[in-house]
Amino acid sequence: MGIATDNSTGPGSERAADRSAGPAARPAGAARPAALSPSRAADFMRCPLLYRFRVIDKLPEKPSAAATRGTVVHAVLERLFDAPAAERTAGRAKGLVPGEWEKLLAARPELAELFLGEDGEQDGERLARWLADAERLVERWFTLEDPTRLEPADRELYVETVLEGGGEGADGGAGEAGLTLRGFIDRVDVAPSGEVRIVDYKTGKAPAPQYRSEALFQMTFYALVMWRLRGQVPRRLQLVYLGSGDVLTYDPTEAELLAVERRLRALWEAISLATETGDWRPRPTKLCGWCDHQAVCPEFGGTPPPYPLPLPAQRAPEAGADAGADAGSRVVADGEGQGRMDPV
Repeated sequence: MGIATDNSTGPGSERAADRSAGPAARPAGAARPAALSPSRAADFMRCPLLYRFRVIDKLPEKPSAAATRGTVVHAVLERLFDAPAAERTAGRAKGLVPGEWEKLLAARPELAELFLGEDGEQDGERLARWLADAERLVERWFTLEDPTRLEPADRELYVETVLEGGGEGADGGAGEAGLTLRGFIDRVDVAPSGEVRIVDYKTGKAPAPQYRSEALFQMTFYALVMWRLRGQVPRRLQLVYLGSGDVLTYDPTEAELLAVERRLRALWEAISLATETGDWRPRPTKLCGWCDHQAVCPEFGGTPPPYPLPLPAQRAPEAGADAGADAGSRVVADGEGQGRMDPV
């Protein structure tokens, strides 16, 4: 999902504790994974250790100006549809930007640090440039879609479903509890014919064709959840890239969503195994340079904090995190039954 809706890292700081300490000494909030969202699934496929830091250790991360801008833009595009169709203008949308920023700042005062100068005071010019960038992204949306002709069925829709059975749960028990999938969808459109379109806003630039797999994964994840909830495969998935002015569409098939479901089950099994064994391996990539957790990552000479969950009898890691993450990374089945992703 978009930046605004699936940011579950949270601000709490976790102090390293003695590995031999009892339950009372574990970091507050440490818990076994209970569900899977597109963002957290992507984290595990990119780097199992990153998943651990975010989901289990809940290590703090610095706020990002780009991600915060995306949150504000998403809020504006959601709120704009509160107005009658004739009043959904670019001017009105741009005018919503400062107010949505103030609402976000009130909820998360730490974001003020993004715009402090060297003297510790707010840098008004820097904030003004940032707000202007957000307004430009909002204005660009009007060149890609016409909100006066849209009446979304849902906005910022929370969705959750359970895939029954299919292996062990993350609590180490039997798989009857199933796998919970959840997240937020930016917009759902329903045609008069009943066909469903899922729309996601991206404030960055559209990736080159060979790098679209992560965005496609997110959208097919939501398509699977909607199919399981409503019994209908969405007719179209649409990605709106405000940073570059591109719109990409994808038409999923039932066979493909079944393949996505199998891969999510395999991914959850790998997460469950890593949870039980404490075997969370780093996977270095070029994205490591932007990671907030280099100080506690073995790839950078750091030591992860003591594992905050109890460890039962150790298992051999023959089907460890690397294998599971690799299996989960091949989200879309090749060949028969695959949909298509096209620029509009």
